[in-house]
Amino acid sequence: MNWEQIAATITTQLTTFGLKVAGAIAVWIIGRYLIGMAVRMVSAALTRQQVDPTILRYLGNIVTVTLNVILVIAILGYFGVETTSLAALIAAAGIAIGAAWAGLLANFAAGAFLIILRPFVVGDYVKAGGVEGTVKEIGLFATTILTPDNVSTFVGNNKIFGDTIFNFSASPYRRVDRLAQLAHSVNPADAIARLKTALAAIPNVEQSPAPDVEIVDFNERGPVLAVRPYTHTNHYWQVYFDTNRAITETFGAAGYPVPEAHMNIRHRAA
Repeated sequence: MNWEQIAATITTQLTTFGLKVAGAIAVWIIGRYLIGMAVRMVSAALTRQQVDPTILRYLGNIVTVTLNVILVIAILGYFGVETTSLAALIAAAGIAIGAAWAGLLANFAAGAFLIILRPFVVGDYVKAGGVEGTVKEIGLFATTILTPDNVSTFVGNNKIFGDTIFNFSASPYRRVDRLAQLAHSVNPADAIARLKTALAAIPNVEQSPAPDVEIVDFNERGPVLAVRPYTHTNHYWQVYFDTNRAITETFGAAGYPVPEAHMNIRHRAA
């Protein structure tokens, strides 16, 4: 075999391989497009059936991962890789990966339990895994929570499931807790009446139950009032800040003196 024949053979093989690579890239692009279309169709069908958004996103993730695995196996088969052996290899690798990535599988299992037991759903305001915010997605391995300062935080499902979960959206309202310091010279009953009127005028404050304003403690400056309006969790921070403003403006309009500490000073005899 001379050099011309060798060069022709190499050129033919490279051309064949290049065509296969181009074909594989085309199959990948088209496959990814079809997968996206299939996921959208499944999501649309489930949406029409009024499936819960939490379950919808979880199933969408499972369908996406499954179809991508099938696409990769199909491309490898196109290159002549024995897919039967590959399936056995994937199964064996799955066992090894399962042993090495037990935590990842625990997150997957915890995600399934979160879907089944439903301690919260997408859109709920929660405190879970040490993170507080609005649930945006319950994924295969992690849950996405948008914190009040607009930071997307990804928390492992197993950490959430193994920790205490606070769901602030489970009830129709929650309580805002603030304190108001009075001076000794101020009549607490007058302050309580004024604050109840001011709180009732704050937007989004629940009228039933009505806001609570009572003496909760005493200190060296005077009585301390517990100021507790109720509101839906969506309006919590608005009512929180408006309550602070109402306390300041109400006491200022009433002309209450600034609370000052009263200290007993003993004088020594000369």
